[in-house]
Amino acid sequence: MEEENKTYSRRSFLKVTSISGGGMMIGFSWLIGLKPYETVASSLQMKEQGQVEFNGYIQITTDNKIKIFCPNPEFGQNVMTSLPMLIAEELDVDWKECIVEQAPYDVKLYKRQFTGGSNSIRQAWKELRSVGASVREMLLIAAAQSWNVSQTEISTKKGIISHQKSGKSTTYGQLASEAAKLTPPKNVVLKKNSDFTLLGNPQKNVEGAKIVAGKPLFTLDYHQEGMLIAMAQHPPAFGLKLKSFNANEVLKQPGIKDVFAIKVYENTFEKAIFDTRTFNELVVIVGNSTWQVLSARKKLKATWEPILSTKEMVNIFGNKSEEVVPAGLESTESQYAKMIEVSKKPGKLLRKDGNPELAFEQAHQILERTYTAPFLAHNTMEPISCFAYVTENKARFVAPIQAPDFIAPTIAARLGIPKENIEIELARMGGGFGRRAYGHYMVEAGIISQKIKAPVKLMYTREDDMTYGIYRPMYSVTYRAAIDANKELTALHVKGGGLPESPVHENRFPAGAVDNYLAESWAIPTNLTIGAFRAPRSNFSASAEQSFLDELAETLEKDPIDFRIELLQRAKTNPVGKNNEYNAERYQGVLELVKDKSDWKNLKLSDKKYGVAAYFCHQSYAAHVVELSLGEGAPVVEKVTTAIDCGVVVNPEGAKNMIEGAVVDGIGNSLFGALTIKNGKPNQQNFDQYRMIRHNEAPKKIDIHFVKNEIDPTGLGEPPFPPVFAAVANALYKAAGKRFYNQPFLRDVES
Repeated sequence: MEEENKTYSRRSFLKVTSISGGGMMIGFSWLIGLKPYETVASSLQMKEQGQVEFNGYIQITTDNKIKIFCPNPEFGQNVMTSLPMLIAEELDVDWKECIVEQAPYDVKLYKRQFTGGSNSIRQAWKELRSVGASVREMLLIAAAQSWNVSQTEISTKKGIISHQKSGKSTTYGQLASEAAKLTPPKNVVLKKNSDFTLLGNPQKNVEGAKIVAGKPLFTLDYHQEGMLIAMAQHPPAFGLKLKSFNANEVLKQPGIKDVFAIKVYENTFEKAIFDTRTFNELVVIVGNSTWQVLSARKKLKATWEPILSTKEMVNIFGNKSEEVVPAGLESTESQYAKMIEVSKKPGKLLRKDGNPELAFEQAHQILERTYTAPFLAHNTMEPISCFAYVTENKARFVAPIQAPDFIAPTIAARLGIPKENIEIELARMGGGFGRRAYGHYMVEAGIISQKIKAPVKLMYTREDDMTYGIYRPMYSVTYRAAIDANKELTALHVKGGGLPESPVHENRFPAGAVDNYLAESWAIPTNLTIGAFRAPRSNFSASAEQSFLDELAETLEKDPIDFRIELLQRAKTNPVGKNNEYNAERYQGVLELVKDKSDWKNLKLSDKKYGVAAYFCHQSYAAHVVELSLGEGAPVVEKVTTAIDCGVVVNPEGAKNMIEGAVVDGIGNSLFGALTIKNGKPNQQNFDQYRMIRHNEAPKKIDIHFVKNEIDPTGLGEPPFPPVFAAVANALYKAAGKRFYNQPFLRDVES
């Protein structure tokens, strides 16, 4: 058994209160028992170590109903199933009898509720298991006292407590009230992984039946008596702002209550990590129904004027910096031209090992390739929406938000309402992966409700959502390799940037595996709003890096998997530098597993067209082998073989679903994904213009394999996504006979 040698008082570890009709409610706050943060720096250090504030609740009733509340917002990655499973495993209850509900936002109980960064399971692994183990221990103590027997003679199974010698047994519910009076144990004993009965076994999504039945789960479904509908009109192009508007015709339309302009944030506002003001001044139309407001908005007459170049202050956990918002109407072609120009200038030095300059001077051959990627829109299944009801000193929201605790202070500051008076019901999100971390729509809905003094649901159309921003940045990166006369790699140079950030991860593979290594970056400001997009930065850096390594392996006349393993062996036995982020052994493990499961040896002897790629991010390792063919110029993905090392797999059913989604998502974005800009205006404003992958274009087969180990769980929502791009590009090379350097790849396939 694994023992947690931490001591918790009744107040610091479990908060136990009686509930109506007997039973108990158990609340848990892991970091309350730790020493208070002394500085912002120490807080960030604790965050990096994974020791973040995180809460969960268990409710046990006298009739043995076990209700588990999931604190993290759910947008399809299945945390509402996997997180409660951690508690249920150690509590030793029948999973089929458990009731799972989404917990509301509660700043006092939960401290921080955030779904993102592939952190949910990783951060909750011991914390939530400790909740279940502690409650089970209290129930055992209560049973021993009630029966006057030794606790060591008592066992539990599926919510039943038994004493074999006397034949006595009872349910958790029957002892819940007595257990609630006990002081929680000082030491919490956790199960060994080998003793798990629930974790590691496939479980269906707890909300699957509701989703299939179309039951109200999303903000778009939400309705409240007296609720009005609101829509906003933003400028038609980035680089423009509101000058004036005429609402006369709008106000004449049936059902319209009001038309007015709002300013989302005040000019002096310091933006936090997920604050954004894509279009700060909006014209709002409020009415009785969606159709009435949508129809009336077409009558609005607004004029727009150019913005001025400005600087905004950004405050990320106390670290302040200025963010430039340039004036002008940008276009994709001019943006790419500017990227080429800037990339030729000296970049910001990120890392330097050995003497790469000398190695390139002495090189027998230099391989140099540049890779690019366009802006990408999230295009979630459910467009943005938010319910808000703001009264004099309170505000209630129903919102699909990934990071409620990050947006709550912003709402409080903008509305002039204490943070503790803000209530947020966490609706299920119809897709996200970064888009719903940005809560500007909650601020907008709150301002509208406060002004009209009524409950309101703000709704975006698909066109609103797609043209509002929060895009994946545009990127470009150049790789150079120095090769000696013996066809051995002697130096590697990576230099990359984008609008408005660089994608380069200077301490990731192949850093640490090459004696002479150089990493540089550059960035260009833009007035288009960018944000987190599934596996931020990694989704492009993996594509470029793994495509280049594939071509480099061919140049060196080496097998692409063997070449990667050769580099990883060097990083494992004699690493270069001390800041390498990855574990070379685990990285090598996924390559060896995918090599075996894809039948790589025979694949190479066949006439099949295939490509491989692997990557490390969010503490996990993923590798894919993609097999495809060209049908009338369009790629047909026949099979994808995947190997993943994410530590212990909590729920294989949900894990496989996430990987399958990442594979399909990656194939679609690599082949088709692109949002282009002309004079500040997005060219793609709906699905008839923005190409998404279709059902018949998904892989015919996805074969998923997990590396089996005893390592605590690491990330999974994002890691499988980045290497898909390069695996597709490398397979396309085999099929089309040429390399692919610019996303989306289909444009070059068709040319």
